[in-house]
Amino acid sequence: MKVRPADWADVESVAAIEGQSFSNPWRAEDFRALLGRWGALFLVAEERGEVAGYAVAWWVLEEGELANIAVREQDRGKGVGAALLDRVLAELLARGVQRVYLEVRVSNEPAIRLYRSRGFTRVGVRRGYYQNPTEDGWVFSLDLTGGKQL
Repeated sequence: MKVRPADWADVESVAAIEGQSFSNPWRAEDFRALLGRWGALFLVAEERGEVAGYAVAWWVLEEGELANIAVREQDRGKGVGAALLDRVLAELLARGVQRVYLEVRVSNEPAIRLYRSRGFTRVGVRRGYYQNPTEDGWVFSLDLTGGKQL
């Protein structure tokens, strides 16, 4: 598996994975708008020449947010999400980001296990954050510097 920056040719595959993964999916145009945008990180995981998953993050100064991460149904449970998350965290740290945030559905146990395995801790709740079905979102945070100021 290879994790690399997304390009124009990846957008339709990414949008298809998005549609499989989320009840309120982003559109292909939303992903196209990220390509080449300063402050945005858009990565894909490629397996056997096909997009197996993707991640989107953005940052401003020393804070970042994992906006979206998803893996194609047939590739779930194979470490694709972990590889994407690890690369996102490394890329954000290299850009001077000190703290990363994310939201996750309270029922998304596989994602919560992954985030906790990387050191994320729950710092809040957003009531009714997700729709279709309505569900709370937990806010997680990770200090990328281990408490050291960069």
